[in-house]
Amino acid sequence: NVLVSTVPQVLLALFSNQTDICPSGYKWLMVNGSKVAWNETQHCKILDGLVPDQLQLCRRNLELMHSIVHAAKETKGVCQKTFSDMRWNCSSIEYAPSFTPDLMKGTRESAFVYALAAAAVSHSIARACASGELPICSCGSVPSEVPGPGFRWGGCGDNLRYGLQMGSAFADGPMKSSKAGGQATRLMNLHNNAVGRQVLTDSLETKCKCHGVSGSCSVKTCWKGLQDLSEIATDLKSKYLAATKVTHRHMGTRKQLVPKELDIRPVREAELVYLVSSPDYCTKNPKLGSLGTQDRQCNKTSVGSDSCNLMCCGRGYNAYTESVVERCQCKYYWCCYVMCKKCQRTVERYVCK
Repeated sequence: NVLVSTVPQVLLALFSNQTDICPSGYKWLMVNGSKVAWNETQHCKILDGLVPDQLQLCRRNLELMHSIVHAAKETKGVCQKTFSDMRWNCSSIEYAPSFTPDLMKGTRESAFVYALAAAAVSHSIARACASGELPICSCGSVPSEVPGPGFRWGGCGDNLRYGLQMGSAFADGPMKSSKAGGQATRLMNLHNNAVGRQVLTDSLETKCKCHGVSGSCSVKTCWKGLQDLSEIATDLKSKYLAATKVTHRHMGTRKQLVPKELDIRPVREAELVYLVSSPDYCTKNPKLGSLGTQDRQCNKTSVGSDSCNLMCCGRGYNAYTESVVERCQCKYYWCCYVMCKKCQRTVERYVCK
């Protein structure tokens, strides 16, 4: 079952709060949503974990569900790729619907997953509008800025406005539920969701296609398009590394999230926030949600987070050799193909003790 090993695990981070939600709400996670046609309202019942607002959105906008399932799959893959060089490599997602404790207690890791998932939903919907996959929306609006000499607005831009509208309604739904845990957790998740969508918005850029004789590019047709989710995740990773630990305390007449170890100030809109410190992920500790780094591959020559010293937490590493087959001695033939040979070489790998 493809969805059991990919999509549902991520959907939990998308649709549920990580505290105090009834386990029965996780039944829908085991359903192969990728094989659902999503053309009848009764299909929404397959996802038992949806809160009322999400269920209503599903029934009214069945076409969106393909984009949402796609977003869930992308969230998992992109998260794991983005953190492949870190001790925490987003493998915690694999354990859904039984998330490890580090993703249930408001850590900076949960902050990243929430932000990325929120961005992914809006990203997926915005692009589906532009590609024509969603009949309920179309291309993004033509930019108001005046085009410069040599280019004109055209093409079909990603519909960011509609993506943000529907994506936020869906991703924020669980945090507005009465069963979504404590107020501090709800505020944290809503804040991090908003950060994810802001990074998505900031990624909107001008993309162009050239026209002219022999590719002269005398005229360019341009539109506004979003960066790939992997680039958005890279920006969010920087925010993850600089995330602010917060507490829930009175600021004026109401309680707000404020930095715990800094001067009392409101939380900045652009920063990811977390409530609980993370484990160091060096050794396996199920009570903390740490899977450890034993047997993780490391880079002997690196000085970054993937270095054998940092990845292995000073425990040392083992070396082994491996044969790999690669394309080599490639030649271009006019016109228009490339032919390569296959070469085998031996490489040395290093894994943590």
